[in-house]
Amino acid sequence: MSTRMTFAAALGASLSLLACDGSGSEREPTGSDAATSTAAPAPATSSVPLTGNVIEVKMVTDDKGNYFEPADFEARRGDVVRFVLVSGVHNVSFPAAENPGKGDLPPPSDYLQLPGQTYDLVIDMAPGDYFYQCDPHAALGMVGTITVTGS
Repeated sequence: MSTRMTFAAALGASLSLLACDGSGSEREPTGSDAATSTAAPAPATSSVPLTGNVIEVKMVTDDKGNYFEPADFEARRGDVVRFVLVSGVHNVSFPAAENPGKGDLPPPSDYLQLPGQTYDLVIDMAPGDYFYQCDPHAALGMVGTITVTGS
């Protein structure tokens, strides 16, 4: 097999793997897959009517450290929280250990890597306080609390 054919076969296999989620099934692109600042659409499985309110939370790494801005805020059921990457590499996670007794926690987001990338979270949790964090930077203080109020 020529070097060119070997390279082409390896490239094809790599691209096939990128389109899968590891389970062999293709995955839908998310906000972190896009190179633009457009947000992924709100999940179709949300059982709460959308309010039309968008709360923007910046994800930042700078000389002050790694942080969410704002870190603590209120949101109503049906609001969309739009996490926007300003700098660094970050995700959003709601660890069960930090949210005892809370069901239906959102799954961790993908890692946002390019400035301007977004992750949209429809607030579909019961009223209460929800701890969230950036997994690799939680120990450095990149944490926050969303206080969910009724709709």
